[in-house]
Amino acid sequence: MKLVYAKSKNGLAVIKRGSESPRTSNGRHGKRPSRPAKHPIETAGIPSPALLSEKNPLLKKVRRAAAHGSLTEDGCAVAESVHLLEEALESDCEIRAVIVAESSQRVLAPYASRLKRTRVAVAPDAVFAKLSTTQTPQGVLALVRPPVWSFDQLLRGLPLVVVLDGIQDPGNAGGILRAAEAFGATGAVFLRGTVSPYNPKCLRASAGSLFRLPLLPSIDGEWLIDALTENRIELYSATSHAGRLVADTNLAGPCAIVIGSEGCGVSRTVESRATALRIPTSKVESLNAAVAAGVLLYEAARQRAGLRA
Repeated sequence: MKLVYAKSKNGLAVIKRGSESPRTSNGRHGKRPSRPAKHPIETAGIPSPALLSEKNPLLKKVRRAAAHGSLTEDGCAVAESVHLLEEALESDCEIRAVIVAESSQRVLAPYASRLKRTRVAVAPDAVFAKLSTTQTPQGVLALVRPPVWSFDQLLRGLPLVVVLDGIQDPGNAGGILRAAEAFGATGAVFLRGTVSPYNPKCLRASAGSLFRLPLLPSIDGEWLIDALTENRIELYSATSHAGRLVADTNLAGPCAIVIGSEGCGVSRTVESRATALRIPTSKVESLNAAVAAGVLLYEAARQRAGLRA
């Protein structure tokens, strides 16, 4: 066999033609330098950032927004979960940053091509756990700038607007938004005194509907009633006692349905100018606010489908 000789620190290196590793004249094989393993997030096609400390300004901003149940100072919603990241991407929302737990970095692999221009930050698992607003964190959190809507956009087509009046539970509020999108509502209004639609729990309960459904937050009740009246929108309010049966009410025309809090119901300002609707129930006095909204919105959608048939 033909041998090729080359100089080496340990003497002459003998290389057999076709072999991959050199063998020195003393018989030892030279070691090939090993390549450093890729960082998990680099494997996903995203440059590897340094780990964030607990005192990082970005994390402080997220904690403040989560604690107040509101947007961040620069107008971003805290969207925690892989599903909400997907919904934000599919809804073409602006994503200002993504924070991922150190052990969850590979979760971002399917979204790498769409996050190339987005800041991606990695936090140690213990730090992310303190940041999370869920009992079982998925290790992914996005700062999403939600769309800004006008009142006219809520009335496009054949208007069907759901109005939240004094609802405090973010889970109920988010459930109403999800039902509104599912049954073809054209928009939603959160009156003053209602939980913020950008509360992280409300956003999760909406399952991403908040990114697509035209919405107005913190609106004055009197202003809304006047605006609806001016646009010839019928105003209805859900009630658990006296009122017109929903099945006997025409919801096929332009209308707005007000859902009050479970404890106090619809405010007097709205109640005095709205037609009360009642959902017949058996053995229970009232329904959960989100359930009541779902029933009324479904009935409106059913009637409207009949018109199109």
